Amino acid sequence: MSLLRQHRWYVAAAGITLAFAVVSLTVPPGRALTAICNLEYLFLILAACGAMFVNARSALGANRRFWALMGSGCILWALHQSAYVYYEVLRQTTPPDPWFMDVVLFFHPIPMIAIVGLRAHRAEGEQKFRVGTLDFLLLLAWWMFLYAFLVFPSQYVLLDVAKYDRNYNSLYMVECSILVLVLGIASSRASAAWRVVYLNLMAASALYALDSGAINLALTNGRYYTGSLYDVPLMGAVSWMAAAALTARQAKFTHGNPPRKWQWGSRIAPRLAMLAILSLPALGLWTFLYDKSPPEARTFRLYAVLAAMLVLGVFLFLRQYVQDQVLMRLLEDSRHSYENQHRLQSHLVQKEKLASLGHLVADAAREIDHPLCAIMVHSEQLWANGRLSDEQGSMVRKIVYQARRTRDLVANLLSFARQSHGERVDVDLAPLLQRGAQMLEAKHRIGRISVAVTIEKDLPRVTGNANQLFQAFYEIMENAMDAMAEVGGGSLQVSAFQHSGDAVLQFSDTGPGMTAPERVFDPFYTTKPVGKGTGLGLSAAYGVVQDHGGQITCQNKSEGGALFILRLPAAQPALAQPAAEAAKA
Repeated sequence: MSLLRQHRWYVAAAGITLAFAVVSLTVPPGRALTAICNLEYLFLILAACGAMFVNARSALGANRRFWALMGSGCILWALHQSAYVYYEVLRQTTPPDPWFMDVVLFFHPIPMIAIVGLRAHRAEGEQKFRVGTLDFLLLLAWWMFLYAFLVFPSQYVLLDVAKYDRNYNSLYMVECSILVLVLGIASSRASAAWRVVYLNLMAASALYALDSGAINLALTNGRYYTGSLYDVPLMGAVSWMAAAALTARQAKFTHGNPPRKWQWGSRIAPRLAMLAILSLPALGLWTFLYDKSPPEARTFRLYAVLAAMLVLGVFLFLRQYVQDQVLMRLLEDSRHSYENQHRLQSHLVQKEKLASLGHLVADAAREIDHPLCAIMVHSEQLWANGRLSDEQGSMVRKIVYQARRTRDLVANLLSFARQSHGERVDVDLAPLLQRGAQMLEAKHRIGRISVAVTIEKDLPRVTGNANQLFQAFYEIMENAMDAMAEVGGGSLQVSAFQHSGDAVLQFSDTGPGMTAPERVFDPFYTTKPVGKGTGLGLSAAYGVVQDHGGQITCQNKSEGGALFILRLPAAQPALAQPAAEAAKA
């Protein structure tokens, strides 16, 4: 894109300003020049307002709020200028002084100053936006108080036009200067695209503020008339704002944190709010001790201070309440983040243990398998020899049986080491739980250990390997029954239900509980006597659950016994067949 095309709106703004300067020099003062000045000024303000609201419509988040606030300020500005058009163009008379529309003009920079609390150039959360909004409302109430404190006594209580003009113009210049200041602060902490927008708006606002002061002096000295050269900078300022808004439509805005040396600027809004609160007692004390105004004006100012203290106190309370809620939410998020990190770390450690164990078991099982095969082959050959005595045959049969049992154990170890996924299908968990409970009840004496299975009617299916899942459930239930058998009996409650899109299984027993719940999934960790447990059952169950994308935890219940909780992601529903294929079927 060429340089001229890139800055075409600024060139157009300069052209419009130059054209008005030519008109101001060539057209004599009168009705025609007054109409041209007022209508062109109103048109430029509406153009800037329209460009800002178009930007707000196409933007998102804080960008949208930024342009909406800027456009709101321009609407107030346009309302004031429309009233001028009504008086000077339609009625061909001078607006009254003092004038109610001066209040509208006074408040038009306040939505623009709100960018201090908004910080559109930074990526802020919704809670930050709420705090910034309360800061803006508090400052808005403060400006309303200042206007009532300084301007209203000479406008509505005791009319004094000279004092009204002096106080109004001074307060308005302070307000415009603050707008220029906050735009400069924002530009120092923004990215390149935002800096261009802020600097252009700051320069245009500075030009407007300087020319407004010059016009006020010219009015005092009787040298101003509508359409004079004093109005040329006003045209330039408002056209400059419109050009900045139009050019921003092609900019690529980014968000980020400010440099450390400028981070103090992000706290300027709450500091201004604090200054506003502290200024009220000082202004009230000044009114009571040093104000030489008539009693009516002093009384009005004291009532204004009391009302402002009440309103600003309410805003301050709301701001503190919102801030407390934000801090509590941050603490809660930090706690959840710590718990998730700790859980993730535990899972990673457990996976590393299982992976290391898998390599060790695989190597050991392969080394055992070779001599074991030789033992089985030779013992079977010896068994087939009919010349053995009955006692010798019985001994060979025992050797073959134990060798086969050992080979099955080696096969299980190899299966554990491989951690193979197996065939994955949609599995109904209810039959697996019921079958495991029935097998274990038959194994233990029913009178001493009972098993109750409660399954929710709409329990979702899970995608996985049915054999692996059954083995995991069986290991957990068998571990619970072995623990209860050691204390003379008990009950095992198995429940399955759906929660947050997952299938949740709970195995709750009334046994003695776990000695170290955090170690139950460690390989080779067992509290059973030697020869009754290898410590691999729950480790294998942990690996199966993790392999299926789920979670498994173990904890002791306060009333006694252990509780295992499994969470398995529900299977995704199959995509529906297209209507055409369904019709064909």
